[in-house]
Amino acid sequence: MFVVIPAAGASRRMRGRDKLNETIHGHTVLQRQTNRALCLGCPVLVCLPEGGGGREHSLTGLSVEIVNVPDAAEGLGATLRAAARQALRKYPEDAMLVLLPDVPDITFTDIQSVQAAFKAAGGKTAARATDSKNAPGTPLILPPRVWHKFTELSGDRGGREALDGEKIIGVPLKDDRATRDLDTPEDWAEWRLKSDIPD
Repeated sequence: MFVVIPAAGASRRMRGRDKLNETIHGHTVLQRQTNRALCLGCPVLVCLPEGGGGREHSLTGLSVEIVNVPDAAEGLGATLRAAARQALRKYPEDAMLVLLPDVPDITFTDIQSVQAAFKAAGGKTAARATDSKNAPGTPLILPPRVWHKFTELSGDRGGREALDGEKIIGVPLKDDRATRDLDTPEDWAEWRLKSDIPD
């Protein structure tokens, strides 16, 4: 298994701030999520815009593979396409775990729960976290035959077109922590208030 962290987005809704450089207990959200992924003991691919976009400092000293996404402005599809193409050269027979960096409530135990469900199904069926109402979230684990389709993705639909018709095992997590991403300053302020984590 290998992990993909798509971190090439433009944070357009943050009005000049970069959501992946927001800090939680002294670590950027990107660094925090990357450290959780590294705890799995498998390769971690972090997708960044061309030149790093000011996010590369979060990865200093971390044993990760950087995937440069020169066409990141196209959307999440371009980011996942770049990751899949790099993985195809190095990990063609391994499962892919996609972990979004801006879903801060996900814990390492949550990741392990999705991994356990994937393994229990023999590693042949996709598995993903859901919220308490069964809405699909992150992390998502895909067997090779599914993520290979990501090499042809386009646009900003993410991996949805590649998942059409696929059976996916849902792993319910508490409340909305599998689905709550933080895209605006207001999202961050509300989350910090509820989480009792200061700026």
